[in-house]
Amino acid sequence: MGNVLPPVTALLPVLLLAFTGLALLLVDTVRPDARSNTSSAVAAALGSLVALAATVWLTVTGVGSADAGGAVLLFADAIKVDTMALFFTAIFASVTSLVVVAAHDYFHDHADPAAFYSLVVFAATGMALLAVSNSLAVVFVALEMVSLPSYVLVAFFKKNRGSVEAGMKYFLVGALSSAIFLFGISLVYAATGSLILSDVGDAMGSLDGLVGIAGLGIVMIVGGVAFKTASVPFHFWAPEAYEGAPAPVSAFLSSASKAAGFVVAFRLFTEAFPVGASLAADINWVLAFGVLAAVTMTLGNFAAAVQEEVKRMLAYSSIGHAGYALIGVAALSADGSGNGAVMGAAMAHLLVYGFMNTGAFLFVAMAERWGVGRTFQDYAGLARRAPVASTAMAVFMFSLAGLPPFAGFFSKYFLFMGAIDNGFVWLAALGAVNSVISLYYYSRVVKALFIDDPESSSSLDAVDVRPTALYAAVVFAAVATVLLLPGFGPVIETAEAAASALF
Repeated sequence: MGNVLPPVTALLPVLLLAFTGLALLLVDTVRPDARSNTSSAVAAALGSLVALAATVWLTVTGVGSADAGGAVLLFADAIKVDTMALFFTAIFASVTSLVVVAAHDYFHDHADPAAFYSLVVFAATGMALLAVSNSLAVVFVALEMVSLPSYVLVAFFKKNRGSVEAGMKYFLVGALSSAIFLFGISLVYAATGSLILSDVGDAMGSLDGLVGIAGLGIVMIVGGVAFKTASVPFHFWAPEAYEGAPAPVSAFLSSASKAAGFVVAFRLFTEAFPVGASLAADINWVLAFGVLAAVTMTLGNFAAAVQEEVKRMLAYSSIGHAGYALIGVAALSADGSGNGAVMGAAMAHLLVYGFMNTGAFLFVAMAERWGVGRTFQDYAGLARRAPVASTAMAVFMFSLAGLPPFAGFFSKYFLFMGAIDNGFVWLAALGAVNSVISLYYYSRVVKALFIDDPESSSSLDAVDVRPTALYAAVVFAAVATVLLLPGFGPVIETAEAAASALF
């Protein structure tokens, strides 16, 4: 980057997303009577794709990488742009573009869809800001920037009782968890005297009599992170919110918002509370995350196995996947040798998961648009009417289950191997067992689509398979899930390099 461009260029993706959100508001203000569904969708998709392009460009030119002089620090070190921030921003921008394209079709008969696009893009801006935050204060503000639009998005169908109830539950639990998170931050500040992550990390070694206060603060911060990532026991809002929300919103929350929670976890527990210093101060959060990961993936998978509605099954399965990604924090060792590998694998898993999970929820959105119903039985025989979309759904299901040769297999493989290398064999074994359980309920969807007969020949007549935007988004997500196979080498290398830079 050198002397050519100002350092603020590193914030380009965040600024582009913010600018897109403001532009969408402006369009809606100038033409309040027009429905402007298409123009808003096109503007939101273009904005998020340009932000994605900017992220890729910054990554390729080496901004923030260890080789090119390290992270770019801005605004008195409160903002830090490094490879990890860019990696997560790429996930957020990809998911956002898929969701807004699909939403164009999903809200075709909604009275005022324009608000939806600006809310999604503003939430994505908050996520991108979360990825570059290097101060506990910025982390909190960015988290609220993600949460506030999310509450509105879940309750977007104002006349639908399920949607409004889901938004209300999500808001109440979210407000409580934000308060706990903020209280945790204030206790950590009281004990260490700083909000900048690296300064907090330095102060962890000399806490003396304030260890108890810092410990309590860290426990509260773990709770806040667990809520954002929908980890047990803070997962109660997730099935309710995903089920009641419009399906594109469920896709956005379960993929992008979850990744946003993990970027906070990865950032805080490597820089602010490093493993070695925390253990030296008798604060063993590694154990807490190990228990969280184990309970989260087990409960998520067992709950998903007994669901009869596809959307609710996907909601519980996304809790299970939060458990897998938590291994990235839970399997960190004090000597730091294999930490980059295991955290990098968790980051790569979140990238793959972004495509396959968004695609799966968008297929549900398509089924809702067709009006075929919500249960596994309602999906019976859909492959005959919509073979391409059903094949895409089968790719998502097998990839989520972690079957070779799909990308989900590779990301889980690297994740479990990283855990074993760091001595957490029990965590990897539990993850493998859970993957086998998940195959049962994922294959139920594929069985319904391709093997089961529809209950009546007329039940599928309403299926309208014109190649619309929703169709395109589902197929694109499937293509991305498959294309990540040959491209998985560079993905895991980028992720591991980004994670290693933290240690």
